[in-house]
Amino acid sequence: MGYAERPRHDADLVAPVRTVNAAGQGPFAIVVDHASNRIPARYANLGLPPSELVRHIAWDPGALGVSLRLSDLLDAPVVHSTVSRLVIDCNRELHVNDLIPEISEYTVIPGNAAVTDADRAERIASAYLPFHAAIDALLDARAAAGLETILVCMHSFTPVYKGAARPWPIGLIPPYGEAYTAALRDALAADAPDLNIGWNEPYSALKGVTQTLERHGDGRGLAATMIEIRHDEILEPNGVALWADRLARCLTTARVALGGAPAHLSSPLRGAIRLDGRD
Repeated sequence: MGYAERPRHDADLVAPVRTVNAAGQGPFAIVVDHASNRIPARYANLGLPPSELVRHIAWDPGALGVSLRLSDLLDAPVVHSTVSRLVIDCNRELHVNDLIPEISEYTVIPGNAAVTDADRAERIASAYLPFHAAIDALLDARAAAGLETILVCMHSFTPVYKGAARPWPIGLIPPYGEAYTAALRDALAADAPDLNIGWNEPYSALKGVTQTLERHGDGRGLAATMIEIRHDEILEPNGVALWADRLARCLTTARVALGGAPAHLSSPLRGAIRLDGRD
């Protein structure tokens, strides 16, 4: 069965991908591969108890919250998956083993132990391809409208992985063209001089974790960056606000440093409940 064929099962009530503020006119476009821990009902939680699905193995806690606030501040569109990385990891190449992980850190994923070719093709068709198609559609529309686009891939990471502590509150992973990410690093260092900024941390591109960055950033010749925030920094609203506000300033400063025109930063509505684009 070809990947683009219709999945065996009827469509889930929740779309596999959402685009928030698609008409945003700011110079940034944000994508969130691991925004959700949702597992469609047909997968029966992949055999895992609910307690496992709130862990980092299932998603990137806080990444969507930061991205939605950045959307308000920068008038930036946000494309995010609504399907857990345990079903399929949209930030991996199609041929790699951890596209559908059988083990995540030390946790065995029972529902991924014996994935058939048909099931693999269905997951690709129902979740992976729509996510990347939505990014392509957004970037095509922005190019057609003559809008500048800097691609920002937003992630969070766990404070401890396989027993090893990760000390950086934020890590930056550059694409092949490092100029924009280097400018962002410099802007963050100037904004918060004591900040421990990881470069190619907690992962580097050599680990195969930059599929979205490479496909939609390098592949189009866009300025781009991948941001990893340690998730204990952004589990509460105050942390989300602190990091989104800091990143809005520094993303803009980095752009100006490379010759972009200054842009006005908006102030998001305080106390409002924003539901568009949330799981």
